[in-house]
Amino acid sequence: MIRSTSLDHPHKYDDIIDLPHHVSAKHPQMSLLNRAAQFSPFAALTGHAAAIRETARQTEAFMELNEDQKEQLNEQLLQIKEMLSQKPEASVEITCFQPDQKKNGGAYVTMQKKVKKIDEFQRQLLFSDGSVLSMEYLFSVEFPSL
Repeated sequence: MIRSTSLDHPHKYDDIIDLPHHVSAKHPQMSLLNRAAQFSPFAALTGHAAAIRETARQTEAFMELNEDQKEQLNEQLLQIKEMLSQKPEASVEITCFQPDQKKNGGAYVTMQKKVKKIDEFQRQLLFSDGSVLSMEYLFSVEFPSL
């Protein structure tokens, strides 16, 4: 039987082509699954696409309140305190800054919450759902129409 693998050397492997396949007595034969794994795609940059998306994600800068805004916010907090003295919980719409956990900046979010307590010492608002908001991040308070 004559076989050729190349035009340059038509009979290059004729001397070994019909020899039996070598099986090692020392090393076990590789399973077909492991053999196939050698040829599976290799992702050298695992997580690279996620890192690019994270870098491209936009965050907002924290805005410091001016004196007028601080005064207005203090008045709103006093209103909440007065409401709490009449009812155990005061329902309000709060806009606050939520710092981003992964990068500088964050996002301003508006949410409907029931205030359970104002902790003036810790400068926090405690809500009926168990969440807590530092007054440092409070931006505005709106009262629902009664």
